Amino acid sequence: MSSTPFTTYISQRIWDTKYRFGGDGGVADTTIEDTWRRIAVTLAAEENDPQWQNRFYEALSRFRFLPGGRILAGAGTGRRVTLFNCFVMGTIEDSMDGIFDGLKEGALTMQQGGGVGYDFSTLRPQGTPAAAVGGVASGPVSFMRIWDAMCGTLLSTGARRGAMMATLRCDHPDIETFIRAKQTAGQLRNFNLSVLVNDDFMQAVREDAEWPLVFPQKTEETAAGDGETVVRRWSGALEAVPCRIHRRVPARELWDALMRATYDYAEPGVLFIDRINETNNLWYREHISATNPCGELPLPPYGACDLGSINLTAFVRTPFTDEAALDLEAVAETTRVAVRMMDDVIDASRFPLPRQAEMAHGTRRIGLGLTGLADTLIMLGLEYAEARAREFAAQAMRTICHTAYRTSIELAREKGTFPFFERERYLAGEFIRTLPADIRDGIERFGIRNSHVTAIAPTGTISLLANNVSSGIEPVYDFHYRRRVLEPGGGMREFELTDHALER
Repeated sequence: MSSTPFTTYISQRIWDTKYRFGGDGGVADTTIEDTWRRIAVTLAAEENDPQWQNRFYEALSRFRFLPGGRILAGAGTGRRVTLFNCFVMGTIEDSMDGIFDGLKEGALTMQQGGGVGYDFSTLRPQGTPAAAVGGVASGPVSFMRIWDAMCGTLLSTGARRGAMMATLRCDHPDIETFIRAKQTAGQLRNFNLSVLVNDDFMQAVREDAEWPLVFPQKTEETAAGDGETVVRRWSGALEAVPCRIHRRVPARELWDALMRATYDYAEPGVLFIDRINETNNLWYREHISATNPCGELPLPPYGACDLGSINLTAFVRTPFTDEAALDLEAVAETTRVAVRMMDDVIDASRFPLPRQAEMAHGTRRIGLGLTGLADTLIMLGLEYAEARAREFAAQAMRTICHTAYRTSIELAREKGTFPFFERERYLAGEFIRTLPADIRDGIERFGIRNSHVTAIAPTGTISLLANNVSSGIEPVYDFHYRRRVLEPGGGMREFELTDHALER
């Protein structure tokens, strides 16, 4: 039997082109074990106990814990890069200076390896007066094209192209233009799009009511005293502000247009933004209106999160037999180590912008999830859509989630809570109230190290690295398929792949 942990060519190719450290005059990674050791040594340097170096290495070995791609590529290299995959940028000011300041911040963040999300709702709609220059506004979608062009010229760390998320409120006057923005070939290719849908809009859809499209009233409009207004909590505003109604549209027609676009073009997505804010652990200090590029992490302005995933396939005992089972205790033990590693990432990482560093250290957000779910179900003899499989998936994620929260409490006892922690208000959070009593009691007694601990990422590339296990929580759509991968230099290469479970 080969001693290499790679069983597929594409996995070794992904490591070699995306995550292997070439040396830059220093020590290079000659094997993936060197990569694991590089990460373990770097993160264990944040600990006072030398045992953690070996424990971190053991968690990484055989692809049991998969850190986010920026950690794999950047930890211990000495390069001026961030170890965080995900950022949401600051509020875009509705001025030419503000727009290009936002563009610059995004470029600096992507240059160092981070994907970015923006809420473009703060930009005035197309055709409205720009009184200071005697012109009219071109609208948020037109400025998104500038971001798109910028992103297209940048290659992030290694062979990773920068990615962006753009969001727009469902009551912005340019929402129909935003919904159609990617329906022309070649437009906004570096963006994912999502509409911020609120509860009031969904109620209007149910009632077949008219839906007002609005924008915050400008000084010149207030002075003129024209137009009907309503009060809204707008993106980037601390309090509700007067908004001028530009026009009204049938809510169901707007919803149908969004659903048709999603069905026909796979975009935009939908973010139920009121639920996101209601269930946010930091509901008492954050107002969220955007996510990272893949949508799994709603983040406040300048928010960031380091990612990692437990590879469930690595914990299946006697697969494809009647005795097949998932070793949940081993999953829990790896989770305990992974949470500590990800917490150390926060202190080991660089940040493109000072405000990103301030937010990351203030919240100590981490996002631990799972990958390989569908292949694990196959190895256990379960069908993805059946009730038993859903209960198994819930049990696996419950194990990771509750273990991660308990570990974060222990870290708070050892190292202190995250600086933005407010005990009573944190414990009043909607999600926190659903956790088991021992976790809530632990938070009350000792606090918690990380404001958030879980997230389920798509894990596309790191799942390829781990011998092509199924990505995240997605089903296996085909056992044999082709996959295009970005190569160094920007070219694409196509691979013929076989699903991990079938190859086992």
